[in-house]
Amino acid sequence: MEIFKTEKIYNLMAKRVAFLGLSSIFVIASIILLLTKGLNFGIDFAGGTIIQVKYEQAAPINQLRDIFKESKYSNAVISEFGSPDEVVIRITGSSSDLSNDIGDEMKTTLAPTGKFEIRRVDMVGPKVGGELREKGLMALVLSLVAMLIYVAFRFEWRFAVSSILALLHDATIAMGAVSLFSVEVNLDILAAILTLLGYSINDTIIVFDRIRENVQTTKDNLLENVINVSVTRTLSRTTLTSLTVLFVVATLLFFGGEIIYGFSFTLFVGVIVGTYSSIFVASSFLVQLKFSVEDFKNKEAEKIKNAKERARNRAMYEQGTVW
Repeated sequence: MEIFKTEKIYNLMAKRVAFLGLSSIFVIASIILLLTKGLNFGIDFAGGTIIQVKYEQAAPINQLRDIFKESKYSNAVISEFGSPDEVVIRITGSSSDLSNDIGDEMKTTLAPTGKFEIRRVDMVGPKVGGELREKGLMALVLSLVAMLIYVAFRFEWRFAVSSILALLHDATIAMGAVSLFSVEVNLDILAAILTLLGYSINDTIIVFDRIRENVQTTKDNLLENVINVSVTRTLSRTTLTSLTVLFVVATLLFFGGEIIYGFSFTLFVGVIVGTYSSIFVASSFLVQLKFSVEDFKNKEAEKIKNAKERARNRAMYEQGTVW
């Protein structure tokens, strides 16, 4: 199925400066948000307790806030959770604060507020939260390094650097959106970022693979023309794949409920940004890094020549004509 006719070649690289400028604005804005507003770390990373409570009637949120203000959990944050009769209570605290059975304590504290059911109590100590932050960051760094090595081995170092820059572009903007909308950052967000990196690198490699294929067959040594042809040939595939994924993620975002909201929101933003970067940004970085079509052709021709020479020598050796 073709959305874009491949007979027409879109001159995308003529606007690469505009694309890179737009991306720079979003990346800089995201970094400023992350440095000033920061991230709203959930208990997975900050440590604390989360209690999910369901009432038989509409939850008395104002009464709950008044009760907690007068208790030792004055830092508790109470918010509606998916429906008016359900709330989530988030409490940050040290390990000593979390040593008691807080579920029983909450039943006593919330007794005056009506009939309710405590559906979930999750507790994470600050030390564990710190370790999760460190390991999460390590997972992101190691994944980027592994992708850099893989792409450099499969293609050429300029392709590898371009793909990693595109991934950093995607992850930064996605985290900027998370900061802007104060989405709670927990392990689900980390899983979404890692999923985004895998999705984005897959899209980028497909475009790069077509560029490499066209570099070897074309008589045109102008990189911009080769990229325009390659991106045009993959445009329908990239768009269809992204729309399919986006429909699924949008369904999770709007109908999946509060529990997976952070995961689906991050993926929703990430798929849009990742598709944009695969088409417009990654290839633009390749041009900025001065990738040479002619040099690449010569290297590939030399590899083919050496492979044929090795095959010929091996054949002569097996036939006994080489001593």
